Amino acid sequence: MTRCLAAALALIATAGAAPAGVPDAVEDHVLPGLDRFVTASRALSDTALADCRAAALRPAYHAAFDAWLGIAHLRFGPLEQEGRALAIAFWPDSRGIVARSTDALIADADEAVDDPQAFAEVSVAARGLFALERLLFEPGMAGYTEDDYRCALARAISVDLARMADAVAQDWRADHAPAMIAADNTTYRAPREAQQALYTALTTGLAFNADQRLGQPLGSFDRPRPERAEARHAERSLRNVKLSLVALRDLARALADAPIPQTEAAFETALDATATLDAVFAGVDDPQERLKVEILQQRIAAISGAIATEIGAPLGISAGFNATDGD
Repeated sequence: MTRCLAAALALIATAGAAPAGVPDAVEDHVLPGLDRFVTASRALSDTALADCRAAALRPAYHAAFDAWLGIAHLRFGPLEQEGRALAIAFWPDSRGIVARSTDALIADADEAVDDPQAFAEVSVAARGLFALERLLFEPGMAGYTEDDYRCALARAISVDLARMADAVAQDWRADHAPAMIAADNTTYRAPREAQQALYTALTTGLAFNADQRLGQPLGSFDRPRPERAEARHAERSLRNVKLSLVALRDLARALADAPIPQTEAAFETALDATATLDAVFAGVDDPQERLKVEILQQRIAAISGAIATEIGAPLGISAGFNATDGD
């Protein structure tokens, strides 16, 4: 525990005014999740510096993406600053901006890849997990050798990702976690505001799974869009939904100040619905397979209802605005 965080907890213990659920959510969910993302991102960066070819990077890439899913719903505070969330994961991308941005760097052999400070200034769409996915998994891109520009680009993206993970974690530990727990400052003026931020992250995280991770490939009945599934080249589309649901369940448990049997059952029902789905939702143009995805979508919506009853109502809060609204 950092000195700043310990001081905030000591102050709360003296004042006796800890916002319900917030210390548990920060200490048991947020900070451990950030630590896992930092560790996995550093491992990806170290791997890239040793061998930046696609085959060498893929296992570390999956580990970093898995860790990202543990905190991706925390779209406020340090992740919101400097466009970090978009630079880490630029998706949805219905207009193909990631492809255009990475293609432009490759076509120009942009020297920013040789300077971490310069690379931190390139387009957010050419950085992060989705730009790296394209290099490591997309047909026609992944067969590069050590002396190829794409190898240098993969290395630059990996190093930049580790830098951002470190910065987010440091900002949380030094400033945001103490501010959220104390809830008597310019960031969180009252305990209710800290609770509201975490509750909104929980509900909008669920909505993002239903509306984007499932809604993008579902498209419409007349025009399904399986090519829009998240991380489909890496075959992570379903995996991302499952890992996100597990992380959101963890946040719900930490934020609640009483047993939440309805919420637990709703999460379990949704996770059960993932068992027979295709890894990249490729069957959404088949009515039977499409129905399975729609059922999962409905079950995720049911989680939100249970959370409103068992967590939101007892705390006296409801979902508010989040940076992912309107994506």
